Amino acid sequence: MAKNKDKNKAYWSAVLKLLIIILAIWAVVAFLLSIIFVDALNAANIGGYPLGFWFAQQGSIYIFVILIFVYTAIFSRIDKKYDAQDVDGEDANGGNGKS
Repeated sequence: MAKNKDKNKAYWSAVLKLLIIILAIWAVVAFLLSIIFVDALNAANIGGYPLGFWFAQQGSIYIFVILIFVYTAIFSRIDKKYDAQDVDGEDANGGNGKS
């Protein structure tokens, strides 16, 4: 039973670490690059538009969508590594986790 507790603790530690990293990247892009450093970034252009404007209007949305895909891919690996299952005993693919 102690082994299972250690496994659960390691699983949630990995999940929380992933969430913190993803949220930190999102915060840097959404707040720092789009709001705080916008004047410094406006010195460069992308497609004729200032870089700060691009991050505020387009870049932060692209980064957010990319983060969603990265999160699902890494989370799936974490689930497989720790053999995590849903409460009803099914894995993410709808099976029972036993192959």
